[in-house]
Amino acid sequence: MAVAPVIGLCAMAVLVSSGSPAFFRQTRVGRGGRPFRLVKLRSMRPSDGGPRVTTRDDDRVTPVGRFLRRTKLDELPELWNVLRGDMSFVGPRPEVAEYVDVHDPKWAGILQVRPGLTDPTTLSLRHEEVLMEAAPGDKETYYREILQPLKLAGYQSYLERRTWRSDLVVIWNTVGALLPGRSSARESSGQGPDLPDRAGDA
Repeated sequence: MAVAPVIGLCAMAVLVSSGSPAFFRQTRVGRGGRPFRLVKLRSMRPSDGGPRVTTRDDDRVTPVGRFLRRTKLDELPELWNVLRGDMSFVGPRPEVAEYVDVHDPKWAGILQVRPGLTDPTTLSLRHEEVLMEAAPGDKETYYREILQPLKLAGYQSYLERRTWRSDLVVIWNTVGALLPGRSSARESSGQGPDLPDRAGDA
C-alpha cells in the first residue's frame, strides 16, 4: 500500500512516545451482524476501563494520539480491513457490539452493507469528540440517546439514494475535509461540528 510508509512513521511515533502496542484492535459489528477486528493506530493509553466514547479533553488520549485523531491518521490501518473485505471505502461506520441492536429495525438496512471508512454523516460529524465534550450530563447516555440515533438516520438516508457516483463524491469530499487548514479555525475556537438540519443531507 502506498500509505504503508506513513503508517510506519506514525506507528514509530506511538512506540517512542507511549510504548507498545502501536496498533489498537477492537471488535466491531460488520455486514450481516458478523464481528470483525478493526485495526487503528493506538491513540490512547492502554487501559481496561473507562467509557467507550471519548471527548476532546479525555485524559486517556496521548499527545501523539491527539495529533493522530485530529488528522485522522489513526484510521489509516483500517485500509487493511478494506483489503480483507471487512469494510468498504464508503459506508456506515462500524459500531462496537454493545451499541448495536440487531433486532432493531433501524439497524436492519445498515447491517446489510459493509461498514465503511467514511460516509456523509461521518463526514459531517468528523469533529464528534468536540461535540461530545460539550454534551450535557453523562456522555455515554448522550451518545446512545442523541448522537447515535442521528447517525443511524443519516446512514439510512444515504443508503436509500446511494450510487457509485455518490460514493466517489463522498470520497472526494472526505479528502478535501482532511486537507490542512480546512477545519483548524473551528477546532481552535472550540466550536462543535456543523450538524445537518436533516441527518444525511450534509
